[in-house]
Amino acid sequence: MKLYALSVLYKGEEKARLLKGSYELTSFGYFQRSTVKEFMEFTTRIIVERSAPFSRSSVKEQDYLCHVYLRGDSLAGVLIADHEYPQRVAHSLLSKVLDEFKAVIPAEKWPTINESDVAFQKCEQYLREYQNPNESDAMTKIQNDLAETKIILHNTIDAVLQRGETLDNLVEKSEGLSTQSKAFYKTARKTNQCCVIL
Repeated sequence: MKLYALSVLYKGEEKARLLKGSYELTSFGYFQRSTVKEFMEFTTRIIVERSAPFSRSSVKEQDYLCHVYLRGDSLAGVLIADHEYPQRVAHSLLSKVLDEFKAVIPAEKWPTINESDVAFQKCEQYLREYQNPNESDAMTKIQNDLAETKIILHNTIDAVLQRGETLDNLVEKSEGLSTQSKAFYKTARKTNQCCVIL
């Protein structure tokens, strides 16, 4: 998973203006970086100019996905990532960046301010922090932790059953199960209708 660019733009009457952009281009050759950056800025503007207000979209461009969020106040965010990067995390990050940008740079400045005059370091910071969505996004971290717990649980049950014992033998020998529970297990196992036990 990789993030390549995070940009904030203003969609004017005719064109989109880049207000702040940050790029992670170390995976490209040194002499290619300026060209790649220029192409990313170009693609970012085109996508924002063709997006409708109050819309979120993810646009495929070669090996990349361009995630776009254009708000009703004409402020837009674009995140360029590879295909493996989770879309939910990308769009959550765009919302966060745009909210923080609006809090720092007033809306009346958006149509005229130059990128070099915009003091907003969050694009750079978030581009670094969100390279690994598992660490930076709480929901993704929780989902991964639950998945790991599930895998550990399955591995533990498999380990018990690999010692030459079967679940049927364990149920039969168990003194902790009543005769009724054992009968229920056998019936459920035969018919496979009611429930699956382990």
